[in-house]
Amino acid sequence: MPLMSRHIQGTLLTALGVLILTPDGLLVRLISADTWTVLFWRGLLMAIGIFGFYALRYGKGAIGRVKATGYRGLQAAGFFTISTIFFIQSLHNTSVANTLVILAMTPLIAALISRLFLNERVTPSTWIAILVGCGGIAYIFKGSMTSDHLLGDFFALCAAFSMASQITTIRFAQNVDMVPTLGLSGLLVAIVGFVMAGNVSVSTPDMMYLMLLGLVVLPLAFALIAVGPRYIPAAEVSLMMLLETFLGPLWVWLVIGEEPSAETMIGGSLVLATLAIHTIYNARSKRSAPSAA
Repeated sequence: MPLMSRHIQGTLLTALGVLILTPDGLLVRLISADTWTVLFWRGLLMAIGIFGFYALRYGKGAIGRVKATGYRGLQAAGFFTISTIFFIQSLHNTSVANTLVILAMTPLIAALISRLFLNERVTPSTWIAILVGCGGIAYIFKGSMTSDHLLGDFFALCAAFSMASQITTIRFAQNVDMVPTLGLSGLLVAIVGFVMAGNVSVSTPDMMYLMLLGLVVLPLAFALIAVGPRYIPAAEVSLMMLLETFLGPLWVWLVIGEEPSAETMIGGSLVLATLAIHTIYNARSKRSAPSAA
């Protein structure tokens, strides 16, 4: 398969995964259960969704697909578990604005980690897109940023490092199907949530939202995102994740009625424009490269 088509395929798969993920925040807001209970069901249902699909698709061979992820699979699952837990902890110890702005550093961190451990060159256009995109996210939350909750900010930074490390690990093992690691991570999150929650019972409406989140949104979204690093650099995968930071609040606006601020619309438009220009520029560059050769 030509390099250009692989890059475009990876970009489209990642973008689709992020778009499917955008209602995540809305569904969590609609669930009235406590955080650890949500984490338990979120992780358990996600594991059921991932492993259930592999059981139906590969039958007895599903176990082999899980084992094939090897050490790197355990590493990726661990990073994803840590990022999920730190993300929730950050939301409980600092403002949502602080958390999302710090998480917007994930593309920059992924680029640095990939450069150090994979010796993967990050193009100047990607560096520019990362910086502009992070600036757009920062502008969205500039009016509500505080520095009074350093512990929560530290948790958000840990979540960003963990997410960037997970994406880079998948990129390192790009020839291996790493989607089963999401199921393993779901089980780990469920164990932590069960230990911390104690009582994990939920109401019927909450269970409906949890099933939509855990069986449909999360497995499908993160499976597509996990496939992305097989085709495009880790920095570009995490760059696409900035879409979720902007589009997530729009779902809340449409369903709950929390109107986004002018900063959200301006900053979000900047992020969308940056991602569109970066994608088009990369596609054209890779199309012209063979001709020049």
